[in-house]
Amino acid sequence: MSMINRKSTRQRIHRRIRRKVSGTSERPRLAISYSNQHIYAQVIDDASGRTIASASTLDSSIEKAASNVESAQKVGALIAERAKGSNISAVVFDRGGHLYHGKVKALADAAREGGLQF
Repeated sequence: MSMINRKSTRQRIHRRIRRKVSGTSERPRLAISYSNQHIYAQVIDDASGRTIASASTLDSSIEKAASNVESAQKVGALIAERAKGSNISAVVFDRGGHLYHGKVKALADAAREGGLQF
């Protein structure tokens, strides 16, 4: 009997999402990842292969660095602010194979409130 490996399942889902989702210079990709300790978000132009903006709980502007819903909201607001500073208003959302629930949903909602459209 085989064991279900959550990491390989998430990676398989992420590969399936990445076949369909790609960022352009007009509409870059908002990629999200998290660990047990931190949350990361990047706005990526896949056509040129460069990161336009990034935010995480490692930034000094976020006081309490944790991997929870409150920190995800702060990271979402921060990535929206930095993307707007780079003249980005519309992005494609890449949840990284994670369920759209909890931290991922909180970050997405905060980014939408910050002015990003997706």
